[in-house]
Amino acid sequence: MSTDPLYYAVVDGTWPAASKRDLGPITLREGQGGGSRVSAATTNGPVNKDQIAAAEEAMRAMGQEPLFMIRDGDDVLDAQLAALEYEIKDPVNIWTCPPAKLTDVPIPRVTTFCVWEPLEIQREIWIAGGIGPGRMAVMERAPGPKTALLGRFNDKPAGAGFVAIHDEVAMVHALEILPHQRRKGMGAWMVRQAAFWAAEQGARELALVCTKANAGANGLYASLGMTCRGQYHYRHKH
Repeated sequence: MSTDPLYYAVVDGTWPAASKRDLGPITLREGQGGGSRVSAATTNGPVNKDQIAAAEEAMRAMGQEPLFMIRDGDDVLDAQLAALEYEIKDPVNIWTCPPAKLTDVPIPRVTTFCVWEPLEIQREIWIAGGIGPGRMAVMERAPGPKTALLGRFNDKPAGAGFVAIHDEVAMVHALEILPHQRRKGMGAWMVRQAAFWAAEQGARELALVCTKANAGANGLYASLGMTCRGQYHYRHKH
């Protein structure tokens, strides 16, 4: 499977780094605690050992561990980093479908909502799931259109998520269901809510990323009729 570079641009555009700069053929990202997606360096062409070393130094100067995103076509870089004792981190699947595929079923009343700015309860749900201030800052700086998802089950808060659009693709991030509200269908309803919102905004596609290790979530997205259209992983060095 070859990944359309559009999806890498959508990840970058809907979950943006605090800053980016080029160091030769390497693009550095300053994440400010926003996670791997906003902290990983990428390459724009062949790199050598000295350029990798300079990027490592620059990342450490930003208070970040050396971290590279490995996309389809980065096989040479992947081998170079492996030889430098970089370890593989978080292989990811990219799932997509047209919004219309998920708007065929009406969402039960008071089950899901779209709201921006996020409510305090959404922030509490994210924090409970390990999505802290650094990641919430990513949501704040993401350009619009964007929204936050709120899920409820039995009149109680159940989940939160974030959706933003880049190049007519709406991408879901930070989807978190409270532990005691899991296995009740909330993940599916919240993804469907994202699809309804995406359709209202004129997006032609809904997308999300999921670590390959998360079998439950990958199974959910497949059961909803979404298609795995891409992948990437990271290489990191302590």
